[in-house]
Amino acid sequence: MNNAVQFVAAAFNEDVNKCILSNPVKGVGEYRRIVIERSGDKYRVEKYTEKQVFHSTLERSAALEFVEKSITNEFRQLNSWDSKREHMIRVSAKGKPFYSHRAAVGAVQVKTAHNREKNYILKEGADIAPLRDMGVFTADGRVVSSMQDKYRQINRFVEMIDDEVSKVKPKDELRVIDFGCGKSYLTFILYYYLTEIKGLKVRMTGLDLKKDVIEKCSAAAKKYGYDGLNFELGDINGYTPDGDIDIVVTLHACDTATDYALYNAVKWNSKLIFSVPCCQHELNAQIKSDNFGVLIRYGIIKERTAALMTDAVRANLLEVCGYKTQLLEFVDLEHTPKNILIRAVRRNSNHTDKKYLAEVKSLIAEFNLDPTFLRLLETDGIIEEK
Repeated sequence: MNNAVQFVAAAFNEDVNKCILSNPVKGVGEYRRIVIERSGDKYRVEKYTEKQVFHSTLERSAALEFVEKSITNEFRQLNSWDSKREHMIRVSAKGKPFYSHRAAVGAVQVKTAHNREKNYILKEGADIAPLRDMGVFTADGRVVSSMQDKYRQINRFVEMIDDEVSKVKPKDELRVIDFGCGKSYLTFILYYYLTEIKGLKVRMTGLDLKKDVIEKCSAAAKKYGYDGLNFELGDINGYTPDGDIDIVVTLHACDTATDYALYNAVKWNSKLIFSVPCCQHELNAQIKSDNFGVLIRYGIIKERTAALMTDAVRANLLEVCGYKTQLLEFVDLEHTPKNILIRAVRRNSNHTDKKYLAEVKSLIAEFNLDPTFLRLLETDGIIEEK
């Protein structure tokens, strides 16, 4: 037994607002990390295992006793922060404790009813290897200050999926296809969310045209131990899955690649579709109008009008194909103009309102358009050509 408890009074004083216990003693406890945060006059405790987080709330005296017991028996490191200082207790392999403190880089504020941290799905302090590799998390699970916006963006993406994924009832395992996966940061995050947070059995495939990307992503999946995640070299157009597909994801697939992804998702009767379109050139090159020249006269207005029309047409066509469809803001406008996520949920009924197709046809006639998504659906007979 070490005598680190002699330093706890300083490291967990009454002004401390946050404390992290880390570097667990091998073979002693079941938790990898414990985060304690002051909330009003109480302390919120989050205990992290490999796959779960357990929550509890303690009074000051109980929290102090808990910290003393933990640093004495189960962990070799304690970091804590008050408004002025960061405190640290380290315990050597031989059980000798060391205490130090320094000026806090940023004050950790106590949480009150008027100052609550957003309840993110991907929690700070969790052991999420892809976020560490992305540079969003530090080695001990804290959000890097310069990556706060990226952290919020990633959580927003997961929240949009979380709203609907619980409605999907897979037969044995959840089957997910990610078209144009690229570097796959969000692919890895999505796999972590589905397996570690939702506790689902998942078989997920990332598809991309670049061999080096597939090789790097495959190596990363192996490193993370993501056995249900694999990557394949292939084109979005013409890909044939081995079985039913529950979810299709397409993030920043360029131009008409998004249309091919949506077409395949519809053809396979996928239950959920999540798509963030990218670089939409097709309609911008086609758009003409005698009645609405004001929308196409100026280059930047023409470009944005064409992009918005592209996604509006896609959403309407998904409605025609039996999906309840929403266009959601993915990130704030100041981050990127590519800020729309198409979220489509397959309806149980095949009934759709005919006005959705009529609106698309009217838009096409007015602006001289020939959208790929409609052409694919009509050629395949999914939507009757008129």
